[in-house]
Amino acid sequence: MDKFPYSETILVGYKALVCGASKGIGRSTAMALARCGAKVVVCSRNEEELKSLVEELPGEGHDMMVMDLENLELLDEVISEKLKQEPFHILINNSAGPPGGPLIDNKIQDFEAPFKRHLHASHLLVQRCLPGMTVSGFGRIVNIISTSVKEPIPNIGLSNTLRGAMASWSKTLSRELPPCITINNILPGFTDTERLDSLADSIHQKTGKSHDEINHQWMSQVPIQRLIHPDETGIAIAFLCLPSSGGIRGVSLAVDGGRLRSI
Repeated sequence: MDKFPYSETILVGYKALVCGASKGIGRSTAMALARCGAKVVVCSRNEEELKSLVEELPGEGHDMMVMDLENLELLDEVISEKLKQEPFHILINNSAGPPGGPLIDNKIQDFEAPFKRHLHASHLLVQRCLPGMTVSGFGRIVNIISTSVKEPIPNIGLSNTLRGAMASWSKTLSRELPPCITINNILPGFTDTERLDSLADSIHQKTGKSHDEINHQWMSQVPIQRLIHPDETGIAIAFLCLPSSGGIRGVSLAVDGGRLRSI
């Protein structure tokens, strides 16, 4: 964004791991944390996108992990090796959502891969990063989930179920983690990402509605009447990671332009 609201040195001395960083909100989050001075390790399956991102990140000492979060055994091996070098003070749990469709149509096996790359991978990463955060006296964990944890979204039943599980997992940990470590959730609304484009394609195929009709229907629900830019969400995530944000714990913050009707 043209004007970045945080100091370029506010996170100097802190190291962050950003999952799902190759595009969209994950990429914007990595940029925001780096602009605050953090050393950032970016993680996704797309090696070329990660290489490009590391080159663009401001500052020095950034790195990448080419990783499929569904491969929990390899994830455990790689993160354990990284932690031998120095601790992660900031952990951003983020991964692509599952395919859309009515929940009743999903088979039991459809739940396995999404739960592995979201809930199971996030839990493993928290367990591995926790000792270093505790010794450092500082930890920030932010989970990028969905507004569906407050108001389920039609036609993405599996995602609704998964995001709800993530929110309950996070809230439970907020009561268990050491005082120096916070855990919070970001709930993105209609955001200008490839994920939203894929959802529009799915709705178009199922209903025959044009993309313009779908977009108009979405925007009619959003008071600011536009899509959220990923950088706006990344800046909100960076805020939750600041040393001065230690009093914010166990919350689910919507970045949705006011779309949620619940309080």
